[in-house]
Amino acid sequence: MYLNCRVKIPDTGGNISVKTINGTPYVYIETGRTYDKEKQYNTPKRTCIGKRDHEQPAFMYPNEKFLKFFPRELLPSEKDGQFRSGCLHIGAFLVIRKIISDYKLDEIITRIIGKDAGLFLDLAAYSIITEDNAGQYYPDYAYNHALFTDNMRIYSDSKVSDFLQKVTIDQRIQFLNEWNAKRDHREKIYISYDSTNKKSQAGEIDLVELGHAKEGIETDIFNYAIAYDRSNREPLFYESYPGSIVDISQLHHTLKKAKSYGYEHVGFILDRGYFCKENIHFMDENGYDFVIMVKGMKTFVSDIVLQVRGKFEDDRKNSIRAFKVSGTTVKRKLFVTDEKERYFHIYYDDGRKARERDAFEEKIDRMGRKLKECMGESIHPRGEYAKYFDLVFWHEGLEDEKFMTGIEKNDVINKEIKLCGYFVIVTSAKMTAAEALYLYKSRDDSEKTFRGDKSYLGAHCERVYSNESVDTKIFIGFVATIIRSRMYVLLREEMGRMEKKQNYMTVPAAIKELEKIELLKGADNEYNLDYAVTATQKTILKAFDMTADNVHKQARELSSDLLRVTIEEIEAEAARRSKSERSVTL
Repeated sequence: MYLNCRVKIPDTGGNISVKTINGTPYVYIETGRTYDKEKQYNTPKRTCIGKRDHEQPAFMYPNEKFLKFFPRELLPSEKDGQFRSGCLHIGAFLVIRKIISDYKLDEIITRIIGKDAGLFLDLAAYSIITEDNAGQYYPDYAYNHALFTDNMRIYSDSKVSDFLQKVTIDQRIQFLNEWNAKRDHREKIYISYDSTNKKSQAGEIDLVELGHAKEGIETDIFNYAIAYDRSNREPLFYESYPGSIVDISQLHHTLKKAKSYGYEHVGFILDRGYFCKENIHFMDENGYDFVIMVKGMKTFVSDIVLQVRGKFEDDRKNSIRAFKVSGTTVKRKLFVTDEKERYFHIYYDDGRKARERDAFEEKIDRMGRKLKECMGESIHPRGEYAKYFDLVFWHEGLEDEKFMTGIEKNDVINKEIKLCGYFVIVTSAKMTAAEALYLYKSRDDSEKTFRGDKSYLGAHCERVYSNESVDTKIFIGFVATIIRSRMYVLLREEMGRMEKKQNYMTVPAAIKELEKIELLKGADNEYNLDYAVTATQKTILKAFDMTADNVHKQARELSSDLLRVTIEEIEAEAARRSKSERSVTL
């Protein structure tokens, strides 16, 4: 069906072509290429998007496919009243809406935020689908996506900016209280806790201070941490704190916060960055168990590894097949002043040993070459050079002291080679090496979803210029993380049930595929699905307990709502014009 209007033929850099069939010039867009094995060249795949105007060759009459490839193109007949695209993406929206409904997030947000709850949820969905959080681009997203706002109203970037400044700290606290109140606090759970830092484009934010970023550089940042329920694989609560505060110090406040939410019977799964005597003792005092990775090269740990080395690695009963490692457990005091013994779980991995030894010996070779280059110079190498090499100087201690050579310390180097392939997890509670490793590895899900906050939610940098806006964007980002975490877990579980792993079962790939489910607007102002749900989309939808029939049903409901809104807009516009005409007559 061709629309009753003309538009200029798009200039897309060579993807547009015109082919005349039976005297009619049709306009095509190239959508891809397929390789022909017999002819040994690529064949372009083209879709007709309209027909060219005979009288004005630079213009064309578009068909409904034109709206799919150029959704932001405002057609001449629609310019006065058009307020959304003729091609709306609904697939990812439907999945996100189901997760929000399952968690009752819509009810909680509506109760807390009020009339702007729809905009709040749209901003969360926007960050998940587009992997961006810049408010000025939200209207572009809203223009061609289904929305949570009443009547799918599209708000401007100024409205978004105004909204970000209106959400209060009491509303954020209320959400976290209600979200955590849903948990069964009688059940013991393990909480995985991780943190990162983020940058801000503004310098007048209270949280932003000079601190050490993960990249090892000192810059203006603020810190952000999330606690995850390892059992249910859900984010529990978040906290933001100034960039100058180091993670190891903040953990005390986090443990107190967990208790304030009612989590009494919990253990914490922590990365090695939180390992220190103060944190361990604080968890003991509060009755929290812990599972923590320790650096294998620490003296007290390496001594334990060397004591058991060669006694468990080749014993089949110590094999942990799920992770292809061997493990054993010994009881030792963690610190000299400890009153009780902890459980040290020592693991050995053949593949890890090969990688670590190769990297370590390459490091020693590189340091040796550097020392040779410096022979005869007035330098005094320190740090690891002094650790791994006996350094020889000419006229050492005198004014004309010069570096001569470095001789490898074989005993020090050989000790570290012996430690290659080993790693250690310490737990406060008694458990087997396999149980400890399963617990620690379970934080992989939370780590990936946590990294997704920066990588896939566009939240590596907060592009706002007030304290209130930063706090609100962090709040929205946390809700988006809850939704995206659920998507990650359900997709991963479904992939585990499949005989063959599929690349499209990751969150970014699934969203990309779901975005292809579209509603196209016809000449009668009614939206309809562009085409049937594909086999790949059905597989993805199955992970969320959704079917093609369910998508078709919801698409019809959306279409009905959109048609109603369009009719109301037309009637309202007619009423305004009638009122204006009567006013002129009078």
